[in-house]
Formats: sequence, structure tokens, C-alpha cells
Amino acid sequence: MSTAGLALAGVSAAYRGAEVLHAVDLEVARGELLVVLGPSGAGKSTVLRVVAGLEPVTAGRVSIAGRDVTALRPGLRNVSMVFQSYALFPHLTVAENIAFGLEVRDVPRSAARERARAAAETVGCAGLLGRRPGQLSGGERQRVALARALVREPDVFLLDEPLSNLDQALRVEMRAELRALHDRLGATMVHVTHDQTEALVLADRIAVLRDGGVEQIGTPDEIWRTPASVFVARFVGSPAMNLLPAGGPFTPPGDAPTAAAGGDRLLGFRPEAVTLADPTDDVGVAATVERVEVVGEDAYAYLTLPGGHRVVARVAAARRPGAGSTVRVTVRWADTHVFDAASGRRLGTA
Repeated sequence: MSTAGLALAGVSAAYRGAEVLHAVDLEVARGELLVVLGPSGAGKSTVLRVVAGLEPVTAGRVSIAGRDVTALRPGLRNVSMVFQSYALFPHLTVAENIAFGLEVRDVPRSAARERARAAAETVGCAGLLGRRPGQLSGGERQRVALARALVREPDVFLLDEPLSNLDQALRVEMRAELRALHDRLGATMVHVTHDQTEALVLADRIAVLRDGGVEQIGTPDEIWRTPASVFVARFVGSPAMNLLPAGGPFTPPGDAPTAAAGGDRLLGFRPEAVTLADPTDDVGVAATVERVEVVGEDAYAYLTLPGGHRVVARVAAARRPGAGSTVRVTVRWADTHVFDAASGRRLGTA
């Protein structure tokens, strides 16, 4: 028996005549929390809509819990979807909203209400059952939406940017609760977001989408430490990974054939792989500090190197250099990457 809770095999889909997904292969293990990450227009929400049956495929196959559901209408796929907008009925109470999907499927009202109460307890909104959506905060509405999805006991939960309408503090709280809910339930979840921090914190694995195709799939650590392409290196990380022509300001130690070709290679390294030294030290490359941004205990120094190359370094805020000063810059070579400039694909380390 397949261990996949969800599988997309060669799936393509179009919107208003334009193809928005291109031969997507994606497999989510049973009980896994996969985050689909990418910029606007990458096709993230279309992936969820295809799985839910809200958008037809033009090619490929969709399987849920080992069943081919490609041709099935949404109601027969046994998935639950949580939307960015919550999509609650304003005239119904919380209890009625949670139970609604069961009652329209002819589950007896008493059983539906009992399951709704249990789902509300699981997500922490049991004290709200008699209220209506207009009486709830954003976080409370999100809990109700999660309970409504949970009560159906689906094979797959589909979450479409469910935290994006919350303020920052509540987003942090809710993503921790969402992760804890997943771990308690052992449920198969696909969570869509454009927020890289959300993806890195929540996911068992991340699928990075670009222009309707899968750019990379991996654990959060793999996505962060070994980005498969220049696109992933730039998209994941704030500030983004530094990218310079290989053979430019920095020369890797020893024999490094992957970095030796100069103009057709790019050297990448994150701000934390950069070390700053006193300008009198005989190390590294001289650079001018253009500006410094302080973020709590950390600071980001924006530097200009010989040839006009720009680099960002992460340093302790207490030891940050001043704007306009000169520093010496070195790179921790164990944490560098080499990319092919033409294709953007990662070739290895320097």
C-alpha cells in the first residue's frame, strides 16, 4: 500500500486559457505537514484548488490516500480546506458553523453537534460555541475555521494562507498552535504561504514553487543550507543570500574547480557566513560600510566591495561598524555555494 497521503503526478492546470501549473510532481506522506512556498503568481493556491477539485487538470493525475480522484467532484474527495478569508456564515453560531458540513451530509444533528463540540475543544474555541462570527476576533475566527475543517475527519487538510490576515504577534502564536495541532492529530496537511519564516517554522518539508513549477523540495534545513537554485537562494532568507561572480572579490582557498570558471559561475553565501575585521588587519577584502540595520541583538551591515560588488554581513549589534567606515571582509568557505550563472542551478560548494 502507498504511504502517500497525497500525490500529484505530472499535473498541469490552466486559468483563463493560460497554463499556471506545469507538469507538477509532488508527494506528501501520510501524516506529513508540507508547506508550499513561493511568491505571488507561483501557482501555490492553484495546487490546493486542483487537489480539492475546484480546478480541473489539463494533464496528470491526483491521488488522495491511494485513490485516484482526478475525475471526482470536490464532495467525493474527502478533503477539508481552510481559507484565508475564514469563509464563516455570519448568521450562524460558532457551533452551527462547525457542524454545517456534517449536517448537509445528513449526519444526525445531535451527532454533528457533539462532533463540533469535540473539534472546538481540540482547537481551543469550545467557549465560543454560542457566539456568531461578528463577535469574534481574527484569531478566534481562525480557530473556528480550523475546527470546521477538523470535524469532517478528512484524508487531507488544505490550508490556503490561513494566517495572513492576523497581526504579527497572533501569527506567531497561531503557527505554533497549528504545528502542535498537526502533531497531535498526525494529519496530512498542505499549507500554502508566501511567508518564508512561516514555512521554515511549520514544515516537515517545503516545496518551493516558481512560475507554476516545483523549484525544490526538501526539509527546512535543506532548503536553507543547500538551496537548489539561485531563485531559492534569493527567495528564502531575509536578507537574501549574497551572490557574486566566482573569481571576483573572493578567491576560494586551494583547488576549487567548480568556482574557477569566473563569469559563468556565481558564488553564494548567507550574511552569517561573512566575518568583519578591523581595517588594519591583513585579511580578506577591504569594503566600505554603506549602512547598518539593527534588528534586536543582530545587525546587518551593507557593504560595497572593490568592483562595486555588494555584500550583506550579519554581526552582533553591540559590535556593529559605523556607516561610512572601512572594514575587512572574509567568508567562511565551508558555507559557500557555487551556482551555474546560465541555468541558476546549484553545482556544489566552493
